[in-house]
Order: sequence, then C-alpha cells, then structure tokens
Amino acid sequence: MPNHTTTIVVAAMLALPPMAVSAESLRCKNQTVNVGDMRASVLQRCGEPLRKHTFCKRVEAPSVQQTAAGVTVVTEPPCINVDEWTYNPGYGQFMTTLQIEGGVVKAIKYGDRVQ
Repeated sequence: MPNHTTTIVVAAMLALPPMAVSAESLRCKNQTVNVGDMRASVLQRCGEPLRKHTFCKRVEAPSVQQTAAGVTVVTEPPCINVDEWTYNPGYGQFMTTLQIEGGVVKAIKYGDRVQ
C-alpha cells in the first residue's frame, strides 16, 4: 500500500504542465537547428542568414589597479567573438536569431512575427 506522502507528490507532479526540454529551435528545409548544433550544420540546413552581426563578449570584467604613484591601470581581459545570425523562417513565423560562440549555437531567440 503506497504511503500518503508519495500519493500527494505524484498527484502534484501530474498536475504540473509538461516541461519542454528545449523550446528554442529553428526549422529549415524540414530539419531542425537546436542549441548545441555546429555552425557548419546551420549553414547546411538553413543556408546564409538574412543578417550577420559579430561582437566581442567579455568573459570577465576589466581589472582596475591603483599604483603607488597614483596612476590607475586598467587591464582589459580577452573577449570571445559571438556571431548573431538572423533568419526569416517565413510568413506567420517569428524572426529567429542564433547566437554562435566558438562555432556552436549557444542560444536561439525569437523576434517579431513575419508579416
């Protein structure tokens, strides 16, 4: 006979809505691009993006030191290049931007619905 606590926990879990493993994806040519996919795979599946933007993302904050002579020294840490590729998946869909770091899709973000 199950104990009362187990019954309550199971009932509570069944009442929760199902959680998606990865809601963010981009569908191209009947294939899906997901976080973790390689840049080359994205190009193969989706072709060239509508827009490309590259920026430098800091991995840590600059350090500031004061010398004995009263001079402030700011050391800029290295950064990593992040590519943002934007795709137009078609009428009624959402503009989709992929963030690619080190050749791997790290994030997928949705914009406005295509009119």
